[in-house]
Amino acid sequence: MTGVRDGELRASASSVVRSSYLHIVVAGAGEAIQNAAAAAVLDCFASLAMTEYQETPFMSLKLFELVGTDASRPFSPFCWRTRMALAHKGLSAETLPWRFTEKSAIAPHGSEKVPVLLHHDQPVVVSWAIATYLEDKFADRPSLFGGEGGRAMARMLNAWGDIAIVGGIFPLIIADILKNLDAVDAAYFRQSREARFGKSLEEVMSGRDAGVVAFRKSLEPMRQALKKQPFIGAAAPNYADYIVFGGFQWARVTSPFKLLEADDPVYAWREKLLDAFDGMARKSPGHAV
Repeated sequence: MTGVRDGELRASASSVVRSSYLHIVVAGAGEAIQNAAAAAVLDCFASLAMTEYQETPFMSLKLFELVGTDASRPFSPFCWRTRMALAHKGLSAETLPWRFTEKSAIAPHGSEKVPVLLHHDQPVVVSWAIATYLEDKFADRPSLFGGEGGRAMARMLNAWGDIAIVGGIFPLIIADILKNLDAVDAAYFRQSREARFGKSLEEVMSGRDAGVVAFRKSLEPMRQALKKQPFIGAAAPNYADYIVFGGFQWARVTSPFKLLEADDPVYAWREKLLDAFDGMARKSPGHAV
């Protein structure tokens, strides 16, 4: 691993790129130029995140991720937050596929849910706790928050992501998730979720054509921000983006239902994040939505 000085130089270079992009926006450049600048910033940011560290092996990081019948198709929105955070930090982790009914595999690590990150076999559980751990433990790598103010705002967005994004999407795709599970996990998922909703999964999802209209309206604050900047994190994505993106990637992996219209700024934002980190999220099997 190179020294802190290299990390400082890379942070300075990243700052210059961000400032250049913001100057273009403030100067009133056309949309095409702004989009090109955003793409250049994202490419530079990914390079800054990965170049220094890409030859480092797993660094004793292991990640339990939720999968179904296809172990190469992780689909938890919270695991995707962690996946993107690791990529942002330029870190690799050994993937440990985990299924709903495999509680005993993670119980020794003090959790009943994923993600569970092991660092030198020491567990960190819950996606938000993992993000803050990565930020503090690997402070010489690209920041997930951009300072304590950014961390504080991301904490609020984390709750909004849980309620408005994950909670808003869930009724729209809930019965589709079953198609990704084997018989044992499907039975567990149906029983536990139907108990939560008090009705069948099919009944929950039956109103999704109307429900998706309300969901799209709920995204208006985000949409307005994305009309002025390419990412929630401004010129380049940060953990605030990954919080929200995790929900959309969850839906993309598990359901063919279309959540966004192609002319929606949120759709364009999602496309950029699908392509981030050498297309990591897009390369994960999913539906063309």
